[in-house]
Amino acid sequence: MTSVAQVTSYSRPAVRALIAAQFATIGGFLAVLLLYVGRMTSAGVGPAEMLTGAYDPKDIAFFGVLHPVVAVLYLTGAVLGLPLAIVAGAVVARERAVLPRVTRSLLLAGAVGGLLVMVARLTPPLLDMHRWWLD
Repeated sequence: MTSVAQVTSYSRPAVRALIAAQFATIGGFLAVLLLYVGRMTSAGVGPAEMLTGAYDPKDIAFFGVLHPVVAVLYLTGAVLGLPLAIVAGAVVARERAVLPRVTRSLLLAGAVGGLLVMVARLTPPLLDMHRWWLD
């Protein structure tokens, strides 16, 4: 009697959800970054003036409806950016032989993008953006 381990293939829905979560959190960060830079440029002010409270992100008329969605994605990315990157790296390392090239590339791009966003959040100009967003 042999004891051969049965290798199970990766779960496609789980990998798709992981890719979607990675890119959704990166998208939430990019949306906040674009709103911050756009609001600062349109008002003609600097980062210090953005923190005064006169330029609240919720005051942008067309964005008012989407604010809760972007807020959740932005904060989720701040909390889950590193764990999502670790899980993506583990999935790619474990299932390298069976993952299609596109899926593998998307997982790695999401992991690298998530780590870059996490590092970018810690830079002084983007700490101001974070304070502006959470005000």
